[in-house]
Formats: sequence, structure tokens, C-alpha cells
Amino acid sequence: MKYSMFNNLVFYKDNTYFLFNTLTNNYLIINSLIKDLIEAGISLGDIEDLAEIHPSLYASLIENEFLVNNDKDEVQAVVGIREEIDLDPEDLEYQVVINPTMNCNFKCWYCYESHIKDSRLESQELENIKRFITNTIEQKPNLKKFRVSWFGGEPLLQYKQVVEPIQLFCKELFATNGIEFTSSFTTNGFLINDEMIEVFANTNVKGFQITLDGHRELHDKVRYVSSSRGSYDQIVANILKLCRKGLFVNLRINYTRETLLNITDILPDLEDLELSYRDNLLISFRKVWQEDDPTVIDRALTVAQIFRDFKFNVSKSGYPDTLNQSCYADKRNQATINYNGDIYKCTARDFKASGREGKLNDRGLIEWNERLDQRLQVKFRNKPCLSCPILPMCNGGCSQKALENSGKDYCVFNFNELDKKKVVLEKILMNLNTADVAV
Repeated sequence: MKYSMFNNLVFYKDNTYFLFNTLTNNYLIINSLIKDLIEAGISLGDIEDLAEIHPSLYASLIENEFLVNNDKDEVQAVVGIREEIDLDPEDLEYQVVINPTMNCNFKCWYCYESHIKDSRLESQELENIKRFITNTIEQKPNLKKFRVSWFGGEPLLQYKQVVEPIQLFCKELFATNGIEFTSSFTTNGFLINDEMIEVFANTNVKGFQITLDGHRELHDKVRYVSSSRGSYDQIVANILKLCRKGLFVNLRINYTRETLLNITDILPDLEDLELSYRDNLLISFRKVWQEDDPTVIDRALTVAQIFRDFKFNVSKSGYPDTLNQSCYADKRNQATINYNGDIYKCTARDFKASGREGKLNDRGLIEWNERLDQRLQVKFRNKPCLSCPILPMCNGGCSQKALENSGKDYCVFNFNELDKKKVVLEKILMNLNTADVAV
């Protein structure tokens, strides 16, 4: 037997440590004496001596797969999971992201998108997308689920011209073929109206991601219609309407040092939402990527608890599991269709023609270029990942980062072992019942 390469010994508090395996998610709560025994066995290369020194510990390590067979290829086990989840050989699910426009009604200072004022998905591209969806059904006879994610730009700028026609088309097409159809929106939420909400409720829309940038005063400095009109009140009102209609909203509250100061002032504006509808609202706090003050994270955790105390659901963070919950762009059965028919995978970068991975033709077929194979094959070619104890958690980073770092050693945690241990501990505390097992 050998000590699993994915074992992590992490200090918890007082005389307590966690032994956690990032592949199996199994864990033990141990004291410092047990930790020292394990570390001694590792350093001396005699981990099996524990069978005589501490039989019950040795048995527990085997039972919980902290010790594995000598011939087990643990990296290949991770590769196998990734292939099963991301490459989907049975073609059971497909996701398409559609950008109806790269224009937006706001100009947020931190946005990475290059807004294109006159960009819109024209009638020819609309027909091409319909053909593509129909072709997908014909080419994948085992298809069970199809999901449309609306992105941009602000997708609702093209609601009547693009969004509604596609939603109605998909609802009828997939119902006829017995395939589950769902859709979701990443939107600023300002343009939503009652007519749209009725269509959303009747065309299998399952969720919205809508963002606030702090409370009213600060939000309206970032997202405004004009110098005299902000957007906060309209967006909040629309969020409440969606929730009351039974539609799910992930309310993303972006924060910086400045916005954290009065961010709890949002609470009175959400408290009108009846308790019976609050399961339709999930609040998540996300640091603006340009904010470089590390101390804001602790303040954000305190704020999150305040929102929980007011009976709101707040998402947990800090526990990546991008192997089992991988990025959409890592999956073979996914495509991002830009307004002009250019095809991409990742939406977290620009949509310049030089970076496209294919083109949607007039027959409704994607003509992929060599970038697709490069993306799908880039995983697990980074040498440091192949000996990293948290590889099953971070999955070697997303395929986009892997591509951008191809040919050089890199680490999504910048090779900082303390940061790795921190995310391991956060995952244990947030996801596991820490009172189950003690040795």
C-alpha cells in the first residue's frame, strides 16, 4: 500500500488536524500525535509499519482510501473522471451560449468586455442558430438535455428580435422530441418587464444571474441610465418580481473596499420578499477582480453572515471542485455563438475574430478550427499539476488558463502551498460534517 498523493494534512485548531483526500473527499479528524505518526511513516517510507504501531489507524487509512494499492495510477483516475464528465461520449447533454449583441446599456468600469455599439444578431444568423439546434437533435440521438445560456453584452437589448423567438422555438422543438430544455440569463436585469417575465415562466427559463454593485448610491455610480437616473431601484424591483414568479435569481453582489462599507443597506430593499419566495433567491458576494486588498475577503465573510441572519440564502465560497463541477468551456458538447456567427468556448475573454474556435455556417453546422482540439487536449500537460495534492479540486485550472500558459509551468495558486491548504480547509468546513469521524 502507498500513501495517496491526494492526501492533505491541514491544521484546524488547538491540537486538531484534518486528513483530507481531494479525490475521494474522505476525511479524518486527528490530533497532533496521530499526525506525527503519519508524517513519520511518510518521511521514512514505512507507512505500512503503522499496521503494527497503530492497527486501528492503519485500518481506517485503508478503509477511507488514504492508503491505496501500489499500482494505482491516481493521476489517471482524475483524467478518467474528467473525460467522463467533460467529453460525454454518449452525448447526453448539450449547452449553447448565445450572445445576441456585444452592446450594453451600462458601461461598468471593471467590465472586461469590449462593447460594440451596433452589434446585433441579424435574421440570417437567427435562422442559422435554429438550424444548428435542429441539427444537434438529429446528430445526437441519445440527447436528453439541451440548455441555452444567454450572454453578451446585455442579451435583453435583443429580446424581441432574438431571445423570444429562440425561446419559443426551443420550447416547441424539444417538447416534440422529448428532450429536456432549459435556459438561463446573465443580465443586468434593468430591461426586464412583466411581458418578458410571463414568457420566461412559460419557456423553461430556470435562472438569472443579476448583479448589484453595492447599495443604491454606489451602485448608481457604476450602473446608470443618465446623470440623473440610476438603475438600482428598477433592478431590485425586477429581482423581486422574478422570485415571486417562481424564477430563480442568483444575485451577485460585487464588492470592493468602498462598497463593503454600506453593503448591508441592501437588506431593507430585499426584506419585502416574502419568506415563501426566498428559496428562489441566492445571494453571492464576489470581489471585483481589480480589487487588490486581501483584507476585504474577511469583511465580506462577515457581511455574508449578516445576510444569512436575515433569513437570506447566501452561497458558500472558497471550495473549488472543478473536476466534478467543471467549467462549461471545458466540455466538448458546448459552444458559444457570437452575434456574428463566430464560435468560441470561453465567455470570460474577449470575442475577437483572432481567438475564435469556429464558425456557424448557413447550414447550421459549426466549422471548428484547430483551436478546439488544442483546448480539449491541453489538460494535464502541466508538469506541476501532475504531482499536486489538490489536483482533483482545481482540475489543473480551466482550459482557458491552460491554453494561455501552454508550454510553461504554472499554478492557479501561484505555487503557494499555504493558499492551497487554506482552500482545502475551507472546503472541509463548508461542505462536510466535521463531527463524523475522529481518530
